[in-house]
Amino acid sequence: MEQKSPFRPLPLHRLSLKMAMAVAGAVVGLLLVVRLIGLIFLFWQILLFAAAVGAVVYAVAVRMLAARLELARSTLRQIRKRQFENLEAAKLPRGDELNALVWQVYRTGLTLEKEIAELKRLENYRREFLGNVSHELKTPIFAVRGFTETLLGGALDDERVRAKFVEKIQRNAERLGHLAEDLSEVARIEMGELEMTMAPFRLGVLVHEVVESLEPAAEAMQVSLRAHIPDNLPPVLGDRERIRQVLVNLADNAIKYNNQGGQVEIVARRLPSKQVKISVVDDGIGIAPQYIDRLTERFYRVDTSRSRSQGGTGLGLAIVKHILGAHDSRLLIESQPDRGSTFGFSLPTTEDAVEEELA
Repeated sequence: MEQKSPFRPLPLHRLSLKMAMAVAGAVVGLLLVVRLIGLIFLFWQILLFAAAVGAVVYAVAVRMLAARLELARSTLRQIRKRQFENLEAAKLPRGDELNALVWQVYRTGLTLEKEIAELKRLENYRREFLGNVSHELKTPIFAVRGFTETLLGGALDDERVRAKFVEKIQRNAERLGHLAEDLSEVARIEMGELEMTMAPFRLGVLVHEVVESLEPAAEAMQVSLRAHIPDNLPPVLGDRERIRQVLVNLADNAIKYNNQGGQVEIVARRLPSKQVKISVVDDGIGIAPQYIDRLTERFYRVDTSRSRSQGGTGLGLAIVKHILGAHDSRLLIESQPDRGSTFGFSLPTTEDAVEEELA
């Protein structure tokens, strides 16, 4: 349905009236001069002719100016009130300077509409973020408080209960520590303080370090963790410690969300585009398709109870996404329920890197 403009020109357009009076006055002055030099014009004929010219000028000015000026004025008034429903009415075709003015009003309205929508989105995100942080803090704090009160209430005398509760207190305290670290990392990212130190390094060496650091966790979960990195893989360019953080996060998740007897493998291969693709592959519980796009959202969890029991903060993949974004890369996720998942990303190679520069 065609949108009808709600704007109407004023009954008496003052700018057009001024133009008409100016032209009519000029005509009267000219004819009076002519009258004075002896041509035969009567005074009333002079006035009538001037009035006619003024009326024509006024009508033309109203037609050419009044409606568009009123449209610009009314649109600006609605923009000031943050009302953008009728903004399209100011979308005039290319024409003269006045059309260009109305077009700029329209563009200004579009920009403000987008900025206001973005501010509302950020405000909703802020409220949601604070709510999530509050919830994540309450759970371990209440647990620590409950275990402490139980111990102080007499359980300290029971050695078996005492040891069990102290372990739970320690586990929840560690969870609070991880949450504080991840929140600090997120704050640095959002403040633009996520700095990368790009340098060539050997991916195989880094991957084997990651595997060694996660072997105890894999053994505890009875999951096989191994790496398959070709020996002839060229050096890659990136921030070595940040890429370590990415690999540790992805591999740790693959271990946690696996089954006893499952397998996790970190693999790499060269791409024709002079890049190396690194993938963390598991045969674990997998993820349903409707959840995949939301995995990198802050505090988002597919299996809430299992995530919290494993000590996850819900911020790891969000941090991974930002680290890879700083490397001009992105996290690619493929998964099927009960058939496992693959989390991958790419890094550029530096095949001509000098050996002394390698970490």
